[in-house]
Amino acid sequence: MAAPKKGRRAPGGQGKPGRTLALILIVMAALVGGMFWSGDTTPRLGIDLAGGTTITLKAEAEPGKESAVNETNMKTAVGIIERRVNGLGVSEAEVQTQGRENIIVNIPKGTNSEQAQKQVGTTAQLFFRPVLNVAAAGPETPQPSGSPSASPSGKPGDKATDGKDKATAPSSSPTTQGRALTDALKAPTPTPSGAATDKPNAPESPNPAPTPSAPATAEVEKQFAALNCLDQTARANAGKAAKPEQPTVACGKNSGGIWEKYLLGPAEVDGKDVDDAQGVLDPQRGIWIVQMDFTSAGSKKFQKITSKLSQQPSPMNQFAIVLDGEVVSAPQVNQTLSASAEISGSFNQESAQDLGNILSFGALPLSFEQQSVTTVTAALGGEQLKAGLIAGAIGLVLVILYLVVYYRGLSIVALLSLLASAILTYALMSLLGPAIGFALNLPAVCGAIVAIGITADSFIVYFERIRDEIREGRTLRPAVERAWPRARRTILVSDFVSFLAAAVLFIVTVGKVQGFAFTLGLTTLLDVVVVFLFTKPLMTLLARTKFFSSGHPWSGLDPKRLGAKPPLRRSRRVSAPTDPKEA
Repeated sequence: MAAPKKGRRAPGGQGKPGRTLALILIVMAALVGGMFWSGDTTPRLGIDLAGGTTITLKAEAEPGKESAVNETNMKTAVGIIERRVNGLGVSEAEVQTQGRENIIVNIPKGTNSEQAQKQVGTTAQLFFRPVLNVAAAGPETPQPSGSPSASPSGKPGDKATDGKDKATAPSSSPTTQGRALTDALKAPTPTPSGAATDKPNAPESPNPAPTPSAPATAEVEKQFAALNCLDQTARANAGKAAKPEQPTVACGKNSGGIWEKYLLGPAEVDGKDVDDAQGVLDPQRGIWIVQMDFTSAGSKKFQKITSKLSQQPSPMNQFAIVLDGEVVSAPQVNQTLSASAEISGSFNQESAQDLGNILSFGALPLSFEQQSVTTVTAALGGEQLKAGLIAGAIGLVLVILYLVVYYRGLSIVALLSLLASAILTYALMSLLGPAIGFALNLPAVCGAIVAIGITADSFIVYFERIRDEIREGRTLRPAVERAWPRARRTILVSDFVSFLAAAVLFIVTVGKVQGFAFTLGLTTLLDVVVVFLFTKPLMTLLARTKFFSSGHPWSGLDPKRLGAKPPLRRSRRVSAPTDPKEA
């Protein structure tokens, strides 16, 4: 039999365990150094540990549009709400669906968290509509057809000179078509009161037959006359069911904070045409405004409409900026504008920035009703974290006691491996907070506690394989190397099953349970790293020491205590008899 080549190690052997140990120690030092360098020396805490607010929103569909509450629209709403909250600088916020029609928003306590609570359920449907008439907030007395309607001062068009947006610069105003309602609808019906026209009843086309939209004109006029913007319910329902291409009514406050009602034409520009928006302080006027930049298509629409509006008399040279059915601004247009606009009104810094943030990320595809708001205090979260840490400490102490009593000297290897795993886990959790927004919640703490058992299980598998080899009569050094391939297969299979369970749990669940699954998966991967790059090379080095190799009674590898067989020896082969009689 050919002698083995010099320098060739047996299968399962490890030639230079010191290099492997040095490699993982360098990685650990780099992670800890990166943690201190970034300033994030502690993991970020989730809402259940740091405190905060949980908001439950229920999707509401318009009558006849129940099918709009579907998975696609719910996912779109989740994305928009998440971007709105993140746009305010709120960290660790969680937004996810629950069931078919609910969205859960978790906002940790901190900077801008109160602003985020105001924005999460705001639909933010933005339309730019022409102002066809303005009147006082209360319902009007029916008047003969064609007579002027009442305005805040009793004169048509008084809004143009005393409205809430009279200080708004022309460039600050999005626009809509400044024609009479009959012009906007292309219907040969009388122009509503307040509209400037010489022949209100003159048809616009040779065909005087009424169009399908003509009945809607009279209906909207009745709604305008009966609308009472002083009533909160009436304000909320004003024009709620109107489509963008239809005229509508709405309520809004003027610069003095007084409610007024508006008769509005079809929308010419909507929120989808807004590319970006932000709340800024106008240094010239000293007021807060919302600046908007339009998309390429939106700029063309805006230019076309402002050109028409600038030629109309007051109040029909105004356009209303309607947000979720309420007029937030109704400025005049005196010249053609194109690429940008602004919204002005009774804004302060917070309200201007809120509106800019909402418009930047678009409107929600559904309306939402706030079902519940639950506040978790930081004190309660601290108690939960303390209880979780106590549970983890108890579990760790029990594992250590078991290892010391049963494995004696081998427990040193297990404890050092657990320490290495804890350092890697802590450093990664601290770094993953600012990197991917990972927040340590109570279920995640439970996942880390479960990981202690998974990691200890890997050590036990390896130690028992080594003991089996010693029981077969082998010395420690060859036993360590021969036991490794068998233990390695078992450890990999066990960790693969744990990681697969964590991955499936992470995919099929939402919210805090995902924190448990993520932590379990992360610690399972770290278990493989620690066992391969720390436990195995450390065991190889310790096997070369006299304390372990001699089988000291306190080493945990005493051959007598393990009931080892005599050293393995080769036995002579006995040839089988060839003669049946000899057998």
